[in-house]
Amino acid sequence: MGKTFHVGNREASLLSKIESSKERERHRSIHVVRDNVDVFSNKVSMKLVEEGLVETVSKNSIQEQISKCIETLCRAEDFDIDFQIAPFRTIVQNPNIVSLYLTAFVVEKLINHKDVIEIYGSDEDIYFCIQKITAQFLEA
Repeated sequence: MGKTFHVGNREASLLSKIESSKERERHRSIHVVRDNVDVFSNKVSMKLVEEGLVETVSKNSIQEQISKCIETLCRAEDFDIDFQIAPFRTIVQNPNIVSLYLTAFVVEKLINHKDVIEIYGSDEDIYFCIQKITAQFLEA
């Protein structure tokens, strides 16, 4: 017969703290980006073009699309966010929600935009490019 496992009060408290810190970080990331949508979208679009990950006719249209994506992220419910990022959760061990959401947007939707010629690089390359910018905003 199998052994019964009972979660003690101490273990439950630790698990609760871990989950609440993840949620707090998730909401903080979204809040920071929401306050700086224009600057953030400009830096992300510029970085994607500079690193050769996105080839486009117009950087400004890419910036507008990223701005719209961020605004959608800020209004979206947790289920919708989780659904959007589900295929990309395994890119890194502890991903940033904003970077992961933008990576999913670039790979799945931006690639079909009329001003995008081609998207180069792997999902990881795109994530790390976006994460550099996101980390700069979260540090400030």
